[in-house]
Amino acid sequence: MVRASTVGAHLPASGLDIFGDLRKMNKRQLYYQVLNFAMIVSSALMIWKGLIVLTGSESPIVVVLSGSMEPAFHRGDLLFLTNFREDPIRAGEIVVFKVEGRDIPIVHRVIKVHEKDNGDIKFLTKGDNNEVDDRGLYKEGQNWLEKKDVVGRARGMLFWL
Repeated sequence: MVRASTVGAHLPASGLDIFGDLRKMNKRQLYYQVLNFAMIVSSALMIWKGLIVLTGSESPIVVVLSGSMEPAFHRGDLLFLTNFREDPIRAGEIVVFKVEGRDIPIVHRVIKVHEKDNGDIKFLTKGDNNEVDDRGLYKEGQNWLEKKDVVGRARGMLFWL
């Protein structure tokens, strides 16, 4: 019979004993580690903000979360986006858009575009793997998307095998 309190007591200590490692450090080493961690986090944030400025998109990199765009994109693929407002939206283009009332952006292809003389553009989207257009995904009473709904346009991708 093995007692629960003795199970694992004879196992060697793992390298993941973070608090034990912290207790062994002197103040200078601890400050150095905290400073290194802060520099890594701030560098990542600066890179992300720089990408936002360079691409014009509030989210320059997104992950495909569903199979609605297969075979073009699969779940887990990374898309690199741009969103320059002066570029016109055209049929066939892949856009990432947000719909009022939904938190997660959607990646679908533009299938129809209506352009007015005053420059207003409205468009309709559809997933390549879906049978019908996205009007069922838009907020109630909305039949078309506008440029303000676009988070970005797919310009590149990184896929997993």
